[in-house]
Amino acid sequence: MASGTDSESRKLLRRLRDTLAEVGAGQERLDKITHLIADSMRTDVCSIYLFRDSDTLELCATQGLKPEAVHKTRMRIGEGLVGRVARTGRPLNTENAPATRGFRYMPETGEEVFPSFLGLPIQRLGETLGVLVIQCKEARRFSDDEVYALEVVAMVLAEMAELGAFVGEGAALRALHQRAMLYQGTTGQEGAAEGRVWLHEPRVVVTNPVADDPDTEKRRLAEAIDRLRLSVDEMMDRLEPGDNDQREVLQTYRMFANSRSWLRRIETDIESGLSAEAAVEKEQSIARTRMESVPDAYLRERLHDLDDLSNRLLRILSGQGNETGAEMPENPVLVARNIGPAELLEYGRRLKGIVLEDGSVGSHAAIVARAWAIPLVIHAKNITAEALNGDPVMVDGDQAVVHLRPEDSIVSAFRDKIAMMAEAQKRYVSLRDKPAQTKCGRVIELHMNAGLMADLPSLDGSGAEGVGLFRTELQFLIRNRMPRRSELVSIYGRVLDAAGGKRVQFRTLDIGSDKVLPYMKPNDEPNPALGWRAIRVGLDKPGIMRMQLQALIRAANGRPLTVMFPMVAQFEEFKAGRDHVYRELDREAALGHVLPERVEVGTMLETPSLVYAPQQFFEMADFISIGGNDLKQFFFAADRENERVRRRYDTLNSSFLSLVEQIVARCAEAGTPVSFCGEDAGRPIEALCFAAMGLTRLSMRPASIGPVKNLLRRVDLDAAREVIAEARSNGRQSVRQPIMEWLATVPR
Repeated sequence: MASGTDSESRKLLRRLRDTLAEVGAGQERLDKITHLIADSMRTDVCSIYLFRDSDTLELCATQGLKPEAVHKTRMRIGEGLVGRVARTGRPLNTENAPATRGFRYMPETGEEVFPSFLGLPIQRLGETLGVLVIQCKEARRFSDDEVYALEVVAMVLAEMAELGAFVGEGAALRALHQRAMLYQGTTGQEGAAEGRVWLHEPRVVVTNPVADDPDTEKRRLAEAIDRLRLSVDEMMDRLEPGDNDQREVLQTYRMFANSRSWLRRIETDIESGLSAEAAVEKEQSIARTRMESVPDAYLRERLHDLDDLSNRLLRILSGQGNETGAEMPENPVLVARNIGPAELLEYGRRLKGIVLEDGSVGSHAAIVARAWAIPLVIHAKNITAEALNGDPVMVDGDQAVVHLRPEDSIVSAFRDKIAMMAEAQKRYVSLRDKPAQTKCGRVIELHMNAGLMADLPSLDGSGAEGVGLFRTELQFLIRNRMPRRSELVSIYGRVLDAAGGKRVQFRTLDIGSDKVLPYMKPNDEPNPALGWRAIRVGLDKPGIMRMQLQALIRAANGRPLTVMFPMVAQFEEFKAGRDHVYRELDREAALGHVLPERVEVGTMLETPSLVYAPQQFFEMADFISIGGNDLKQFFFAADRENERVRRRYDTLNSSFLSLVEQIVARCAEAGTPVSFCGEDAGRPIEALCFAAMGLTRLSMRPASIGPVKNLLRRVDLDAAREVIAEARSNGRQSVRQPIMEWLATVPR
């Protein structure tokens, strides 16, 4: 941009700042701003459109269009050229608006005489707040300098909207961060909670978007960049040998921090009149918009690194670090873009719920949330841009809904739901020491899933008869280096101590797919769920498996030991894993260590191929645990992380129940104990159907044991099996509805 244009840009921003500083209502400010921009840019029209709700834009101020169209002209996102700018988050510059794809004529505005159109999103950190438009009677394409100047203006408008400069009457002028918001996400963990927002990374608020002295701002930027580079170097120096992945990330940070093109863009923004903070945020917003549309996973990850680096730079410039001085509210609900297991565990059990913009149903955060029995909603898009610390929030993990600053009617209905759940929990406590014995006399063993030491007290509190699944990968995931064998011996020993003689099935390391160790190089696999994971990693990296098996044997210290391999797809893999166990037992005996009283070696059955393994497999395995989560996604060829397909396939699908029935029959023929482990085992209706199919052991999260036991004690499994058999013979795709209708007739 030429220096003359820079000067004009700074003049415009100063006039804009002065206008915003004047006392007046939001509408008055908007009217002055449109006049000011049209005058400074020498255009016939300047208009500002703001969102009145998540899908609808409203013309809120204009200079040049018909005044009576203000607050009357509205359009859906994606509708017309203005809606197109809002949807794409990108500028639209044309000399012939009526001939441009998507043009929509709005006669009430009188815009038909203005063919030249330039629209830019008013956005902040990837969140679009509205659209800024200039138009001319003369048919011409606006220059790059004019586009850039308007981008800078739009940036300032976004910051001032964030600070409440345009609050007034009407839905489109409501104050940001005050309106009730509804977010539909994906269930990571069921349950309901009411609390107050606690942001994992508090948002930096830029209070000085316009600056008078570019030299001072560039000096501030240079000093902040020096501090940023130094902090990255210090982090690099603290890395231990072998921390290659973290080193790679920090090298990317260092590359960006030394990027002349990135710094030059920020300096150009400063020269146009922005403060250093606003300039950094402007480039960050552009990067976030690009990140949304980039299909390449590697490039998306690099843009994410740049986004994180920009946040660090903003905190240095503004002095607003992670520690803002704010106190964590009572009943905190953690809100974050994403979070690792180590960071989440630092919060402890104080949290009432967790809401994430990213994440996955099998992520570390989901595992911890299940262990803590607190609701988790993932994929709550843009909630970190809207939520403020202390905001009231309600999390419905069952429906995957988050109510931010809910209205009174929502609060009342939600509290009724929580009260009903609390009342039910009291009823379940009374069943804790009673068996899950059905009306037909069969007893179903109910075990719990665990992965943290903090889970183990639930063994007594829930009435669980043992630990049907202890996930060992969390101890690997929460460290930035491979844990030492001695550390694992201590952890596993404490688990067995806490179990008090009850059976604990240790699942060997299940990494890969969505569980990538921070110190192992991730594999860029097109479908990681079907890739190099679980026992495949253990067999290919025998050193890791050997260390873990040694730790388990030593931790048992003469007590019974139960080892379970994950993601076995064929008999040979199980034999190889089992051979590893017995080789380590022989080595430990040769070293004079105390061996376990007895050792049972089993496997998760998570692949359809293993259902059809040779009979020797079922005879060799000491036990089998059906891993429902993975088995279901492979059986239906439906990625459980893909919301568009995972809900299409019911667990009570007749075909899936037939598969479960076949597994039970093969295990019965071999005399091998079999259980069902997974989220579905903890859903009462599903648990009932599994028991009716012949399963006598189920493993679930501790909070599910009460509801499952309560239902099982009410029913006759022979009658339930008849209902299922009739539904299948009638060609019903799912037995859910027939079972629900039958349950309605069962006495409570």
